[in-house]
Amino acid sequence: MRAALRHVANVLIVAGVLLLADAALTVVWQEPMSAYLAHRQQNKLSKTLVELDRAGSSPLETRALHAIHDQSARVAFLARSLRRRVDDGGALGRIVIPKIGASYVFVNGTNTADLRKGPGLYEETPLPGVSGTVAIAGHRTTYGAPFRHVDELEPGDTIRVELPYGDFTYSVERRLIVKPTALWVTHRVGHDRLVLSACHPLYSAAKRIIVFARLARTQVRGAAAA
Repeated sequence: MRAALRHVANVLIVAGVLLLADAALTVVWQEPMSAYLAHRQQNKLSKTLVELDRAGSSPLETRALHAIHDQSARVAFLARSLRRRVDDGGALGRIVIPKIGASYVFVNGTNTADLRKGPGLYEETPLPGVSGTVAIAGHRTTYGAPFRHVDELEPGDTIRVELPYGDFTYSVERRLIVKPTALWVTHRVGHDRLVLSACHPLYSAAKRIIVFARLARTQVRGAAAA
């Protein structure tokens, strides 16, 4: 009986230590198990992006592009076409934020399942290349915590969005803390911009931290440059 009790006690001690370690890692960095799952998803999505680049434009897109001579119109056409072809939760492109060491494949959509894979593009906003506000949401403490350090971004910092048809560089203008109901942050304004959205403060969904960035440079790629 005593041996059995000692065994149970040891198991409980080990379990307690693991729980404390998990809590400590979550506070200092991010939740370990969901981070592992997100890392696996990101690896799969990265492979999908490579396949998208290699595939190029479809025969139908190629024929349509022959009739479009304005480069910005070609980029917008390819942006809309990519959005139509990618299912919810599918890989669209990569977002890179050098200041905070972030580089993640972002997906189509922002529901719970989508954001477990990585940052997600709001369905009511366009991809870069189409005029308007591009809005991307991401977690700060779970599932890889891609936007954990967005609160460190300052005016002038750069954010890149890389897509099969072009690379888009944005310059941070400001940060703002808003209520979750502040849908106005995704509305169109007088210039093309990128909005990053994440829960705030850490470990809470009470508010949202919003980063506004203005489009500074576009470098066309692939079929858009042909």
